[in-house]
Amino acid sequence: MYHSVGDRSEDPYRITVTPERLDAQLGWLRRCGLRGVSVAELLAARARGEDRGLVGLTFDDGYADFVTHALPCLRRHGCGATLFVLPGRLGADNAWDPLGPRKPLLTADGVRHAAAEGVEIGSHGLTHVDLTAADDATLKAETAESRALLTELTGAPVTGFCYPYGTVDARAAEAVRAAGYAYACAIDPGPLTGPHALPRVHVGERDTAVRLLLKTRLHRLRRRPATGV
Repeated sequence: MYHSVGDRSEDPYRITVTPERLDAQLGWLRRCGLRGVSVAELLAARARGEDRGLVGLTFDDGYADFVTHALPCLRRHGCGATLFVLPGRLGADNAWDPLGPRKPLLTADGVRHAAAEGVEIGSHGLTHVDLTAADDATLKAETAESRALLTELTGAPVTGFCYPYGTVDARAAEAVRAAGYAYACAIDPGPLTGPHALPRVHVGERDTAVRLLLKTRLHRLRRRPATGV
């Protein structure tokens, strides 16, 4: 689970990695015989029993630096990824982070460019709100409306969702499933299991090869069968 790739001189939430660090991390994956792919590709390969050596790479929020910094790095290492964007905030910034700093988000053209480069585009909701605290109308807009807007924008099916802040409960997961998404990513979904409550591992600037190795091994202990929500 990545977010922004770029300048991290101000990074109170530790959501940014430098392009150099991302390059080193992807290089480590490749040296270990692993290849980064989109979540959709990973799940499809798993269904065929062919997911050995694959790692799902996700980038949340749709920062503009994905195209300028992350995408070239992914291409150098022959990796794919899923980019979760906010169609209600295209061309805006990360106003939901009170401590800042403000980072520009991709425009509609930027999202289309990423999609044209083979990046899977998924929804991160419409405006980045905590779905577990949303009323029924907001929950529907953040799930169903965001999917419709991104489908129109990219001209391709949108099958993946990512819960803002990583927070999910049974009601939010059901809304995502009902909106037609095939899968949804959280961070630590707690007791929820299944394709609409997938756990992920945060990757940051401090994650060297040793830390990544530990994280991949610990993540295996958190994996659950794809049943439930």
